[in-house]
Amino acid sequence: MAGAKTFRKLQLARNADSDSDDVIAATTILRVNGTIEDTRNLYFVEEDVGLATGSDRTNTSLLGAAIVTDTIEATYEQLPHFLEMSVKTVTPVTDSGDAYVSTYPIPTTSFPALKPYTVEGGDDAGAEVANFVHCMDWTLAGVGGEAWMMSGNLFGKTVIPQAFTAGVPLPTVNTMNFSKSKLYIDNDSDSWGTTLKSNTMLAATLHYNAKLVTKTTAEGALTWSFVQQTRPEITLDILFEHDAIGIAQKVDWRAETPRLIRILNQGTAFTLPGNTYSVRTFIADLAGKWNKFEKIGEQNGNDVLQGHFTVRNNAAQASAGQFIIVNALSALP
Repeated sequence: MAGAKTFRKLQLARNADSDSDDVIAATTILRVNGTIEDTRNLYFVEEDVGLATGSDRTNTSLLGAAIVTDTIEATYEQLPHFLEMSVKTVTPVTDSGDAYVSTYPIPTTSFPALKPYTVEGGDDAGAEVANFVHCMDWTLAGVGGEAWMMSGNLFGKTVIPQAFTAGVPLPTVNTMNFSKSKLYIDNDSDSWGTTLKSNTMLAATLHYNAKLVTKTTAEGALTWSFVQQTRPEITLDILFEHDAIGIAQKVDWRAETPRLIRILNQGTAFTLPGNTYSVRTFIADLAGKWNKFEKIGEQNGNDVLQGHFTVRNNAAQASAGQFIIVNALSALP
């Protein structure tokens, strides 16, 4: 019987350490839309052998995998998978009760270890597995009145046919709603989250490109050998009301003034609130400068202002920022 789209799924497992490319049994389901692509470099060898169409001699010089996840509602429980594969491997810290805090500092003077994954994908007709999977880049985008939406581009070493791990549970998740977010903008002499900017942020897009490079060495296998981290590129686009707040940011742009931006998103309450957090939370603390503002735009007859912010290390803070996710998971499944 032919496979049906309704039976597609992506199942995940977190490998034991940063160097492990073993294929291991899946432990959870990634609640996104996506499939695995085999990106092996298979080609016909061009040779003069007296045949009009050429011979059918082929060669595979390199293996690889790609998994593009379609944009879907972001959740406090599953966004961390993208961060583990692109920013840092983190152990959640209890906030007491059933609240657990995971903090992902943006790299500064060194690159921390990333968590490789095993990913199973397919449908009811057949499945495949990709190993040593990392996240090249991810995007978190939101608009007023809707949910934050997440997507990611994953890549791995190989793709081979393999049946799904049986009995993997569908995890419980909680959606991150954009309207439950708050925007803070401060001087770099202050702290993140000091000054609330109310009733101005209409939409925002946060993009994290880990700039991971696969290194292919002579190591006795047709796979790339390891992942080299380079300079990550992090940007934040904010659509402001064309008001005093947005205009002030445009002034800072012209003056090349460094800013600290916090986006705070809060969700459903914990059954047993923690010491600091009573609700599920996502925080993006970002240092940098505005690098561009568009001309005044329009949204339903209302003037708006689009700003583009680039994240860079701030000398006063000795940091480029961090991501904080608070959920009820003592460990990622």
